[in-house]
Amino acid sequence: MTQPVYEKFGWRDECPKSYHRLLEQPILRLLPDKQAPILDVGCGNGYFANRLLDAGYTVYGIDASPDGIDIANRSHPGHFFRCDVSSAELPEPLRAIPFRTVLCMEVIEHLYSPLTMVCFARDLLRQSGGGELIVTTPYHGYLKNLTIALAGRMDYHLSALWEGGHIKFWSRRTLTLLLLQAGYRDIRIRGAGRVPYLWRHMVCRAVV
Repeated sequence: MTQPVYEKFGWRDECPKSYHRLLEQPILRLLPDKQAPILDVGCGNGYFANRLLDAGYTVYGIDASPDGIDIANRSHPGHFFRCDVSSAELPEPLRAIPFRTVLCMEVIEHLYSPLTMVCFARDLLRQSGGGELIVTTPYHGYLKNLTIALAGRMDYHLSALWEGGHIKFWSRRTLTLLLLQAGYRDIRIRGAGRVPYLWRHMVCRAVV
């Protein structure tokens, strides 16, 4: 059996992606005190988690990509671990850490089973006495999708030829329904980038 494409995402270096610039400030406004442990689920090459570590935050990251984890550990060794959330279990060195914040940045659109991921985060937060999940993902809504179609950009935007690319296209409503199904509450979603209802991304905070 071939390796799943999400494990071969193609990380080659520690450089940021285009979305990091747009999402950094909205996420920072939601983060807890710097000493409160944060788990970055789907940390990729570790760029954002390492940036937080450099700023004094307490952060650990997990990802299914061995290449991403190897790159992430170059800056802060021992903070990043290979882990597939479908296993429903953290790597052993992380199991005793009381994570009250779980961050999932530009990951949920790549997952065959996004419910598995948000339930993984829910269970982890409950074990720590409750906390918050912060999720970001590209925004999709009627007006934006209509604008993309009228501009003749639908094939490019939906990225059908991108190996390991987006397979879920989230609106505010569908993301809210997913989180409600998983038992989250106080779900708040804000747009990031461009103008209202043509946003590039959504930043969502939900509480357990």
